[in-house]
Amino acid sequence: MSESTDAAATADPTGPAGQIAAGYEFTGPALDLGALLWDGACLPDRQIRIPLSMLNRHGLVAGATGTGKTKTLQLIAEQLSANGVPVFLADIKGDVCGITAPGTPGARIAERAGDVAQSWEPTGFPGEFYALGGIGPGIPVRSTVTAFGPVLMSKVLQLNQTQEQSLGLIFHYADTKGLELIDLKDLRAVVAFLVSDRGRAELKGIGGLSTATAGVILRALTAFEAQGAAEFFGEPEFDTSEFLRTAADGRGVVSVLELPAVQDKPQLFSTFLMWLLADLYNDLPEVGDLERPKLVFFFDEAHLLFSGASKAFLQSVTQTVRLIRSKGVGVFFVTQTPKDVPGDVLAQLGNRVQHALRAYTPDDAKALRATVRTFPHSPYDLEKLLTGLGTGEAVVTVLGENGAPTPVAATRLRAPQSLMGPIAAADLERAVQASPLWSRYAEPVDRESAYEKISAEQAAAEAQAEAAAAAAEAEEQAEAAQEQAEAARKQAARAAGRGAPKAEPSLAEQVVGSGLFRSLARSIGTQLGREISRSVFGTARRRR
Repeated sequence: MSESTDAAATADPTGPAGQIAAGYEFTGPALDLGALLWDGACLPDRQIRIPLSMLNRHGLVAGATGTGKTKTLQLIAEQLSANGVPVFLADIKGDVCGITAPGTPGARIAERAGDVAQSWEPTGFPGEFYALGGIGPGIPVRSTVTAFGPVLMSKVLQLNQTQEQSLGLIFHYADTKGLELIDLKDLRAVVAFLVSDRGRAELKGIGGLSTATAGVILRALTAFEAQGAAEFFGEPEFDTSEFLRTAADGRGVVSVLELPAVQDKPQLFSTFLMWLLADLYNDLPEVGDLERPKLVFFFDEAHLLFSGASKAFLQSVTQTVRLIRSKGVGVFFVTQTPKDVPGDVLAQLGNRVQHALRAYTPDDAKALRATVRTFPHSPYDLEKLLTGLGTGEAVVTVLGENGAPTPVAATRLRAPQSLMGPIAAADLERAVQASPLWSRYAEPVDRESAYEKISAEQAAAEAQAEAAAAAAEAEEQAEAAQEQAEAARKQAARAAGRGAPKAEPSLAEQVVGSGLFRSLARSIGTQLGREISRSVFGTARRRR
């Protein structure tokens, strides 16, 4: 086919390129992603777009490392902000904070803008910077243990199903007894109490808590705290409605959660991001379909969220993603391949931006074929296309204004207008300190909660036990003293009964009182008596 024939084919509105481009012609406001790629050529007059009203139908930005996922995220976030939609971004590597500063012009930017018919102007967007618990630069974002909940806590502690159920029982007990779980020491105190002699009976009626399971939970909490997690739980608890703000000029505020300081703790920050999303879901009212979303939430490194997840956790994520759409919130997962996201969650993601994939290994090839099967039928050879895309190019399919998927379109993406890199650390620190939210959330507060209440009860119980022991000892001492006094009284009475001591008897008294003298007296008395009897009655002595 000659060059003139190629040009005619791409210009033909009834040809494949024309049919694809027609699927992206929307009547309402939309975000501009870039220009159509067809048969190796970039067609600047065939623009690929996403309807603004469909951004709450969720999406996926995927691709191998270095293919431009972060820049795509930045491009979409900029246009959302320009259309008055607040945005939440997780800045894993520390290079998204540049969205608040104007971009730097250059030859590559100019070339890209010319390729895709983009009118590029360096522009910064209104933003706020946050940090998990104040680790790293940013306004501290904290959660209470109660708000975090047993399912997310089990995920971050890497508990199995049985241990997760036991943790749920612990949360239930604390709630019914008015024991506020604010920070990790509160949770530790309740677990330790429920396996103590005093606390063991508390859960007997509803299943109990084994010492072995409690030991696992306590060890997991210790490891969790060793990662610095104690900083993330406490008060003042962050109000996630802060993410829904717009600037004075009507643009949406871009909330950037700075995570470089905790990027070596992927289980922690990915689960914490899920808490933010779940908290938004719980607090926001039902609004149905809107002309534009109330918030779009970008979940970077999403594969870390689902790694080793329990069934209950996956169900929680799936339910949140499915239902939060009606609250006016859109969620974009950013990861390497679609297979990183569970099927039930992936089925909820109507907007897809797929960057290049690699097929260097058998596993890579298998992942590539699986990814191709997730796209609608198209005239492209997707296996070949996905391995041949350049940096800043992607395969796109979104939901049209009628809710139906658009044709698959290879796209050369526009360049972000803000700084594609980090801002200076001093500028970041100044922006944080200047925020009106800094004074509200900067200083932690440690009020009375489960730890203090249980400690006070234990101290009172110990004091009561000590008082009882002291009373028992005093009673024993009093009884001993009483026994000694009684013995002394009896001894004195016996001494008084014997009277004064008698005088020593004379020699005559001693002889008369002796046993020999008494025996002799009896013998003489008997003989004398007989003689007298005979004399009186007239009898005579028997002769021999």
